[in-house]
Amino acid sequence: MAKNIVIVEDDPDQRSNYMDAISKKGYTVRAFGSREEALEGFDEALPDLAILDIILGEEVDAGFQLCRELLARAPDLPVIFLTERINEIDKISGLRLGAWDYLPKPISLDYLAERISSLLRINEVRSDQNRKETSSEKSIGELALDQDALLVAWRGERIDLSGTEFRMLAKLVRMPGHAVSYETLMNATMQSLVTNNTINTHMRNIRKKFEKIDNEFSCIKSEYGFGYRWLDQ
Repeated sequence: MAKNIVIVEDDPDQRSNYMDAISKKGYTVRAFGSREEALEGFDEALPDLAILDIILGEEVDAGFQLCRELLARAPDLPVIFLTERINEIDKISGLRLGAWDYLPKPISLDYLAERISSLLRINEVRSDQNRKETSSEKSIGELALDQDALLVAWRGERIDLSGTEFRMLAKLVRMPGHAVSYETLMNATMQSLVTNNTINTHMRNIRKKFEKIDNEFSCIKSEYGFGYRWLDQ
C-alpha cells in the first residue's frame, strides 16, 4: 500500500509542485493550505509522514503548532519542516519539537523526494518489532546501535532518536573517551548553516532522551569550546 504523505503549504504553486514531485514517486499525497484545513485532514486520517511550512497565511508559527498536534497524536511520526525561515532559533525550535528534518527553501524536488524515502525507510525498520539482530548492530558498553534502523538502546531499553541525532551519537561513540569536535559533529548532521548552538541543542535533546529512561545517565560530556566526549559509566 502506498504511503500517505501530507504537505501543509500556503503557496498554491509550491504546493502543486511538491504534490506532483512526490506523487510521481508512488506516494499518496494530501495537501492543505492552512492550519485549520490540515487539522481537519488529520482528524480524518493521520499521514505516514508530514511536510510542514512554518508560516501559513497570517499565522507565523502555524507549522510549529501543527507539529505539536501531530506528535501528540503519533509521537513516532516523521515530520519535516520545509521553510524559508532558516534562522538558528527557528531550527532549534523545530528540533526541540521533535522534527526529523529541517529543510530550507528553495529545495530540489528530487532531493525532497529522496529525504522522504529515506525517512520512511528508517521509520518502517523501526516499526518492525519482529526484526532479528543484524550485522549492523553495534554495542559500546551498555549502548547498542542499529545502523539500518537508526535505533538506539540503552541498557536494553529502546530510545528513538532522529536521523540527525543518531548520526551525531554514532560519531561521538566511535572512539569512546576521545573528544569529538564541533566541526565533526556538524558534518554528521548533513545539514548546512549549522552552528555550535545547534549542536548543543541536539546534544541536550539526546541527553534528555537517555535521562528519560536512566536519570543517572552521564556518558555525554561537554568539552568547552571544542565539542563533546562519550565516557562509559
